[in-house]
Amino acid sequence: MPGAYHQLLDATIGHLESLKQRGVRYVDASPESLLRLAMPAAQKTTTAPLGQAAPTIIAQRPDEPSVYDSPKLSAADKESAMTKLRDEALACAQCAHLVSTRTQVVFGVGTVHAELMLIGEAPGLDEDKEGEPFVGAAGQLLTKIIEATGLDRDKVYIANILKCRPDTPGKVYGNRKPRPEEMETCFPWVKRQIEIIQPKVMVALGGTAVEGLLGKMPSGITRLRGNWQAYRGVPVMPTFHPSYLLRNQSWAIKRHVWEDMMQVMEHLNIPISEKQKGYVQSLPR
Repeated sequence: MPGAYHQLLDATIGHLESLKQRGVRYVDASPESLLRLAMPAAQKTTTAPLGQAAPTIIAQRPDEPSVYDSPKLSAADKESAMTKLRDEALACAQCAHLVSTRTQVVFGVGTVHAELMLIGEAPGLDEDKEGEPFVGAAGQLLTKIIEATGLDRDKVYIANILKCRPDTPGKVYGNRKPRPEEMETCFPWVKRQIEIIQPKVMVALGGTAVEGLLGKMPSGITRLRGNWQAYRGVPVMPTFHPSYLLRNQSWAIKRHVWEDMMQVMEHLNIPISEKQKGYVQSLPR
C-alpha cells in the first residue's frame, strides 16, 4: 500500500509542477482533498479532484499491493512470462458462450518493455478475425494518436479487458458491451499482463475499460477523462475510446483526447513541441 500511495503522490506533484510551468498559479482544492493526499490510509476512500486539472485519486481493489512492489523481471524473463501467459490465455474456455462464437482469443500486442500501456474494452469483428487488438477503423485512429505523441505502436502495449469478442446472437455485424461478470472472469489475464510489464502509465480507452480496470466508478467517462486515476499504484489516464471519436466528429471531443494524451506525455517525460501544443489551441471549442 505505501508504494501505491507514493506513486499517486508523485503523480499529483508532477502534474501540479506541469501546471506551474504553463503559468497556472492557482488550483482550487478542498481541505478534504488535501487531507486525503497527506494520509496514505485515504486510499480506501474516494477523494475529490483538485479542481479540474489535478488527479482524482480513487482506490480500487485496495487489498492488492502496488504493481511496482512485484519482483522486477529481467528483459528475458518478461518475454518468457508473457509468452507463457499468452499460451495459457489462448486455451482459455471459462466463458462457454464466448468460446462457442469467437474465432480466436485476442491477447494483446506490443512490447513487454513498454512504459505506456493502453487498455480497451473488448475485441470487435476485425480483431476477432486478425487476433490482434485495435486493427479496425478505431485501431487505425488509435495508431495515429499514438504516433502523434512521438511513439510508435510497437513501442507501447495494447490490450483489452475482455480477450474474446462478446457474442451477438443472431447478428453478423455489430458489437456489444462486455457484461460485468465477463470482465471479472477475464480480468486475471490483463492483471497479469500489467504485473509483467509494470508500465509507468496506463490509458483506459472508454468507460467500459475504466470500469473493468478500476471497478464501478461514481461518474462516467465524460467527467472522468482528463483526471488521473490509479490502478495499484500505476497512474491511469481515462479518455474517450477511439470508436467514440469516429461516431462523434466533434472538435471538442478530439481536443479533449489530445489534452489527455499530452498529460500522458508529460508524465512519461516526452517533450511536447510547440506544434503539438498549438494543435489543441487550433481546434474549435
